Amino acid sequence: MNNNDAFLSAAQQLIAAGRFINSKGWVPATSGNFSIRLPDDTIAITVSGKHKGHLEIDDIMLIDATAQSLDGKKPSAETLLHTSLYKHYSDIQSILHPHSLNATLISKVFKTEIILKDYELLKAFNGITTHETQIVVPIFPNDQDIARLSVVVEDYLKQHTDCYAYIIAGHGLYTWGRSIDETLRYLEALDFLFECELRLHGVKN
Repeated sequence: MNNNDAFLSAAQQLIAAGRFINSKGWVPATSGNFSIRLPDDTIAITVSGKHKGHLEIDDIMLIDATAQSLDGKKPSAETLLHTSLYKHYSDIQSILHPHSLNATLISKVFKTEIILKDYELLKAFNGITTHETQIVVPIFPNDQDIARLSVVVEDYLKQHTDCYAYIIAGHGLYTWGRSIDETLRYLEALDFLFECELRLHGVKN
């Protein structure tokens, strides 16, 4: 597969993911951004300002590993959060960032982290084979200075090697995986588990 074919395949996967995520109500208005790393380490990523439930091929752009546009299109302001994750995790191929209601509410209830413990659905995450475990999803304060925020996230990930996702407070969720399908699985599992915790704390009926 040449790079153009790889890009088109990635773009089609991102379009399909956008439609699925939109069907769940997780990307209202023009929120969110999604990406896939290509075999040559360039990155296919959604352009800025497009509704993720109605993406077309032209709404996917190509950037390099330093977040620079390779085709003249405008990337999201949060592109650095994608490239920093790809730099940190050499084995991941996909990153999804929706603005789901449950993730946003979680950040209002749990200020610094949410601990998901003793749920059967934790087995949805790579490497977990029992419900008798827990994962910690950190919550970072929102920051319009994305370069500064990316450094905060990087510093956390250097100290916590078992992280599957993080939340930006009042904003949305980032999760990543070795394929778009794995990342979608993580996203769906996290949303369910967040809702469980919100109901347990009396936030949702």
